[in-house]
Amino acid sequence: MNFTEWLKVIFLGIIEGITEWLPISSTGHLILVDEFLKLKQSAEFMEMFNVVIQLGAILAVVVLYWNKLWPFSMPKGEGNIIKKCCRMDKIVLWLKIVVACLPAMIIGLPLDDWMDEHLHNGIVVAIALIFYGVVFIFIENYNKKRVPRLNNLEELSFKDALLIGIFQTLSLIPGTSRSGSTIIGGILIGTSRELAAEFTFFLAIPVMFGASALKLLKFGFGFEMTELAVLLAGMVVAFIVSIIAIKFLMGYIKKHDFKAFGWYRIVLGIIVLVYFIFN
Repeated sequence: MNFTEWLKVIFLGIIEGITEWLPISSTGHLILVDEFLKLKQSAEFMEMFNVVIQLGAILAVVVLYWNKLWPFSMPKGEGNIIKKCCRMDKIVLWLKIVVACLPAMIIGLPLDDWMDEHLHNGIVVAIALIFYGVVFIFIENYNKKRVPRLNNLEELSFKDALLIGIFQTLSLIPGTSRSGSTIIGGILIGTSRELAAEFTFFLAIPVMFGASALKLLKFGFGFEMTELAVLLAGMVVAFIVSIIAIKFLMGYIKKHDFKAFGWYRIVLGIIVLVYFIFN
């Protein structure tokens, strides 16, 4: 591969690292970018790459939130070893995450091939960008005077987690945004923006590991050296950029709502729709 191709890989990693966490659709952006910056790789590889590159972004969550997510510790002193080794609050959190992931698994797994064939195109992405941009603005106006009933992970019930998981299934449509759909769901059931965003980050871990595993199995593990290098480079860039994007988003939503992202989606969606209609 020449230098220009590596620049494209880096750019795709940057796009993934930013858009995976901001509610503007990472898959949608990668599909759109691929329309203009096509890597000299097979269509099968790019289909797998656009999903598996997200593992780099997921690792950023694991690193940043390790203390909140890791449920085990080294025992000290005498007493009940299980209680000393296991943090039950974190195990309960993981059970809530699993419950929230079930709807997407139940709906997404049997429809994966169909969605790849019929929904991964510019028109679908554009419509989803516009529609959910409008939804974001509407919900923020509706939510303006409401006081959140849930402000931390401990207050989130299994029922709340399941409801957020149901909203996450909307993101199976490219252009919707997995983080966007779960944040919308969280806000509607009464979570604060900070809690909705944080729980969204955690949901991404099993969802994206599962989606990546599925794509890798379909693609096979017979990578050429260039393909493996491209995939790893994209993941590393996505990891670094994701660290920055997550810190930015958590700082941003402490002072602002999500309307700006809604307007961004609408403007981008209109531009994309016009482009694909006339091309």
